[in-house]
Amino acid sequence: MNQRILKQAQELQAKMAKIQDELAQTTLEATAGGGAVKVTINGQQEIQAVKISPEVVDSQEVEMLEDMVLAAIKEAYTKSHELANQKMGSLTAGFNIPGLM
Repeated sequence: MNQRILKQAQELQAKMAKIQDELAQTTLEATAGGGAVKVTINGQQEIQAVKISPEVVDSQEVEMLEDMVLAAIKEAYTKSHELANQKMGSLTAGFNIPGLM
């Protein structure tokens, strides 16, 4: 029984490493302000880029621009978190490891 549990744990560890690598290679984009602000993030929740359309840069609208950047970043994090949960959640399906679930 212990050998089976050890084997399952090793398989789970290998699958987790593979998923973490896939997440690092996955790129997600989120926008705000009708596409005026775009944030690119990877599946490990690391911000890769922030792009702002030149036409929305106006010294009178700095606060609105800040709000759009914040909204795009929050959306990007949400997408990345959902992707990570989906991929990692599929790992434990089918495994019967006592104490894990």
